[in-house]
Amino acid sequence: MGRRDGFCATVAVGVAAGFLVWACGGASEGPPKTADQAAGQVKGIESEDASRCDFKGRADREVNETAGPGAIQPNIRRVFAIVGEGDERRKILLCREVDTNLDGMKDVVRTYTDKGEALNELADSDYDGQIDTWVTFSRGRIAKWQSDQNRDGRPDEARFYSGGKLARAQRDTNNDGKPDTWEIYDEGRLQRMGVDLDHDGHVDRWDRDEEVMRALAAQEQRDLEREEAERKKQAGGDELDGGAVTDARVSVRKR
Repeated sequence: MGRRDGFCATVAVGVAAGFLVWACGGASEGPPKTADQAAGQVKGIESEDASRCDFKGRADREVNETAGPGAIQPNIRRVFAIVGEGDERRKILLCREVDTNLDGMKDVVRTYTDKGEALNELADSDYDGQIDTWVTFSRGRIAKWQSDQNRDGRPDEARFYSGGKLARAQRDTNNDGKPDTWEIYDEGRLQRMGVDLDHDGHVDRWDRDEEVMRALAAQEQRDLEREEAERKKQAGGDELDGGAVTDARVSVRKR
């Protein structure tokens, strides 16, 4: 069965002689599968991630396969590492592979650290047998997202996160392998965007979000006014304290 474009609605329409027949409304068959695709393998997975998903012939691995929503056959595979002995024996999730469009190939692979925290996620979003989306995690939270939009096998868009929030992004719009557009975010909200007009690797123009800049300026003004009010309040208190001391001295002299 060939690849299908997008996430089509796949429906089982018949079961005969031990195989399933699938119908996908309005979609046509994709190109013939390569040897890797026919074997259920996706190109572009780093060896470190691939090793975490390896389980065949390994006594220190345990595999669990389940069928997700809409799937008749298992389309989710989880690979666990078996560590410890006796009462200390336990399982740690190392890899999860998902076939999202139910064509028999895993197109989303997420790997985990030895502590079970998310490490990397790789995805074949257009179902052509080649990884085109890379997600990197730090301490279980997203740190970096990359995407190959023009199918040349290398990322042309990247997003960087801090504390789980988008901090900056960059894009290669002319496909020369170098970023030429940069975006800076504050608390996940776009503040300014830089553009390299002559593609020499340097920003030629910064475009700022005027609404954000006005809000920042207004906040700075409020902070200044509050500081001034606090200063005046403090100065007034000092004057009152000084006046009380003077009155007390006059009273002592009169006695």
